[in-house]
Amino acid sequence: MVKAVETSLRELLEGTKQYQVPLYQRTYSWKIAQLERLWDDLVQLAEDRASNGSQVTHFLGSLVLAPTPEIGPAGVSKYLVVDGQQRLTTTTLLLAAIRDHRVATESPEHRDRLNEQYLINKWKLGDERLKVLPTQADRPSYVACIEASPLAGSTDQVGETYRYFRGRLADHDDPDDLHDIEQIEDAVLSGLTLVAVTTTRDDNAHRIFESLNNTGLRLTQGDLLRNYLFMRLPHRGAVVYQTQWLPLQNRLNNPELELLFWLDAVQRDDSVTQRDTYQSQINRMDSLVGEDAIEAEVQRFNGLSELLGRILDPSTEPNGAVRERLARLRAWGTTTVYPLLLHLLERRSQGAATDDEIARAMLRLEGYLVRRVITGRATAGLNRVLLRAVPEITGRTPADEALGSYLSVGRKFFATDEQVRAGVLTTPFYFTGRSNQRKLVLTWLEEAFASKERVDPASCSIEHVLPQTLTPAWRAMLKEGLADDESVSDVYDALVHTIGNLTLTGYNSELGNKAFGAKRAAYADSAFQMNHEIAKATTWGRSEIQTRAAALAARIIETWPGPDATAQPEPMRTSWGLMNRALAELPPGSWTSYSAVAQFIGSHQVPVGQRIANHPVPNGHRVLQVGGTVSPGFRWLADSGRTDSQREALEAEGLTFDEAGRADPAQHFDAEELATLAGVDPEDLFVPTQGDERESSFWAQLTQSQGAPTVTAVGELLNAWQKLGGRIEFGSAAETSCFLVANGPAGDIWPATLYPSGKFEVVFQHLTSRPPFDELALRDELRQRFNQVPGVDLPESKVSLRPGFALALLASVEAAERVNAALEWFVARLDGAQPAPKLADTTNWYVSFGEGLSRSWADALKYGFISAGGGAWYSGTLRGVPQGARVFVHIANHGYVAVGETLAAARRFDEAEVLVDGVWQSLPGMDLLASYRHVSDSTEVTDENAEYVIPVRWLQAAPLDGAYWEGGMFANQHSACLLTHQFTIERVERHFDVSDPT
Repeated sequence: MVKAVETSLRELLEGTKQYQVPLYQRTYSWKIAQLERLWDDLVQLAEDRASNGSQVTHFLGSLVLAPTPEIGPAGVSKYLVVDGQQRLTTTTLLLAAIRDHRVATESPEHRDRLNEQYLINKWKLGDERLKVLPTQADRPSYVACIEASPLAGSTDQVGETYRYFRGRLADHDDPDDLHDIEQIEDAVLSGLTLVAVTTTRDDNAHRIFESLNNTGLRLTQGDLLRNYLFMRLPHRGAVVYQTQWLPLQNRLNNPELELLFWLDAVQRDDSVTQRDTYQSQINRMDSLVGEDAIEAEVQRFNGLSELLGRILDPSTEPNGAVRERLARLRAWGTTTVYPLLLHLLERRSQGAATDDEIARAMLRLEGYLVRRVITGRATAGLNRVLLRAVPEITGRTPADEALGSYLSVGRKFFATDEQVRAGVLTTPFYFTGRSNQRKLVLTWLEEAFASKERVDPASCSIEHVLPQTLTPAWRAMLKEGLADDESVSDVYDALVHTIGNLTLTGYNSELGNKAFGAKRAAYADSAFQMNHEIAKATTWGRSEIQTRAAALAARIIETWPGPDATAQPEPMRTSWGLMNRALAELPPGSWTSYSAVAQFIGSHQVPVGQRIANHPVPNGHRVLQVGGTVSPGFRWLADSGRTDSQREALEAEGLTFDEAGRADPAQHFDAEELATLAGVDPEDLFVPTQGDERESSFWAQLTQSQGAPTVTAVGELLNAWQKLGGRIEFGSAAETSCFLVANGPAGDIWPATLYPSGKFEVVFQHLTSRPPFDELALRDELRQRFNQVPGVDLPESKVSLRPGFALALLASVEAAERVNAALEWFVARLDGAQPAPKLADTTNWYVSFGEGLSRSWADALKYGFISAGGGAWYSGTLRGVPQGARVFVHIANHGYVAVGETLAAARRFDEAEVLVDGVWQSLPGMDLLASYRHVSDSTEVTDENAEYVIPVRWLQAAPLDGAYWEGGMFANQHSACLLTHQFTIERVERHFDVSDPT
């Protein structure tokens, strides 16, 4: 007999209990994508509970628990966690992070309070001390976090989760809000709800677990609402279906229909989440009386569906000014603008606003988004601000003025003209917002220079004029005009990532670290008008960068209107929250410098040092002087209780110092690595491609930058890699990188990238989601094998990042042999990873194509591909489909739509190519209807959550309305699997007139 109850984390953890993860369970495996979703949900939940009361909750999932034989009236009540260990481990690590953050920033009393209530059994010893006891493999790292030892936050998955939450808490903590972290804690303990399914000793816990996870097709919220509406139309249902519902259903697919119902609901109540759409809508419609009222509601939804169609496909908008604004806001890539856009379009459709008024309102919204990025506040509270806009401006006219007034008051960070002028001088634009948004701002500014032609962001990249790596020539140029108390490093850190130093170049640009004279000539010939202005300068230093920044600020102010003149501006503070977030995720045994931190947040070393010296900063003791030495003025904060020295603390964490007192340089994190830790989306650095032009570019840049011995050694290395069965591909950024690519069990995989400027980069960050190297132990063994190369010392703390060593080391025969040995070992691990079986070309595969907002059958039919993604469970089976397989494509609720032959293995959507008219072309560059994205706008697309694509030659294919289905045919929920169901094969072959190739 099982018992299922809804409970909170508070109720689950209070008391003398222990939840044991069985030894046969997999180790802890939540990645950043899952952590991002949980954190975003928690922040929203905390805000909703603060605004609407403690009755607001968020369902986290289920726990299946089985009592152990040791349970008794005295001692610790023990349960086996049959299902749900990932959630339980994650939430207790989050509580440990909250504890340590509040101890550091508020009061030591939070340590005992949270420990004794939720994390430990105070009076117990050994393993019984922990309320959650993970598998033995995870236990040391977990214990370090729960006990707050110096080793808390190690480089394994448990430690990474703890550091992730420390970083997010540091970033979320607003010094002007005394309750924000307290509200997060309350949301975790009381707002997260779970269903705890507890078995008895007579129950088969594993059988129950299987039945809980054996799900069939679920009814969508759109299905439920349709059923509700037509249940209330007993007499007029048939007519309403034909005249109103059917056009709506033909216009929007199921995910878009759900989106429509949520957009409508959230305009009345901004706390409604998409999972609550159905309940919110029926609560409202229950008060409607009679079939006329329900028919009017369906008619209203039909009208809204046409407006949503214009948001999703701006080309269908008839008015040119509105169409341009819609296209820009769609390109910006944030769905949180959709409720406001739908409201504005609905106003116009009701005759309550003109085209010009709506276009001005959308321009105001565009300006709000751009100005926030310019001043470094791209995402702070953005969802909350935009979701609350509709109820705030409803009934107020004109729409553009109402929206402008709303965005201009309160803490909405709508940057004034003065703040834009200041922001362009100091904000590290290269690290703000998402990479596509930064590129859009620059392309739109380019269009403002020369508005005759539209600039395609896909055809260009962002370039640093003053390069990211200083050469002696650039250092000499910066040195001119320095004050006596200034250094080149100070000036460089403050300028290099600001918008005044950034421009657009074509992807074929090879400017890199060239001297300004060479760059200046290229800019003069550039197709981008903004580069002509740079070419007029004779030198490029602080004065020129700030002058250009001021000119760009003037153009920004002219192009995008700011807040109302009467508004009280919100102070734009230095990005201390971003600094705290990065430092909180800095692993033990590593360090960074004041210079790197200053460069990352767009500040100077002096204020960074002052901030760390006078405020609680997570891991502030891990920040050293630029050479790795301890600052003579370092002191612990007065209330810290610390008596050890800074060096002693760092050595206890595993950092080593040489005889001169310099920290191990291999353990140093630079500005870009800090950005990676903080989850900031820097400009994409590499996209592997093929092509003779890119290969020529690589060798030209390598020959120019490196000596002949290094160039020869690189050539020998690439030859050796190809003899191992690998292939060579080249990047598309300004510096043409070279990738060592192999066929892995789940698609392409590359262990290393070579840069002409002189770096051999080991891409652990890429390998974290590529089997078999998604296992930490294998990545660490690869690191140790590279460390056998003389002169190489890759630190353990960077086993999930992109450390490297000098290409010049390859000129040594011994070094080259050991690098080749490491690569040979890497390839052997791929061979032993049991990749998906290489099946004969005639093998039949079933493919379930998930038609929806993020994936379009019309796209696949037109360009020839199949795809799946949004998680390893979805993409993993598709990536097992081999080249030359025959695929039978099925779409749920429709039937079979195509039979085709696969032309290549699966690749990520952003790397995918399709065969169009006999020519391989980039799929992301096509005119596509769907987004092929599965994560929120603020979340990075990773190898785990990405969409994967396989190009296909269709033997026969049909649109959705030509789908074929008969009772008894095969279908299931996997993205792909072998198809052996003979009845299905024969009927589909007959219907599509496709013969069996055997």
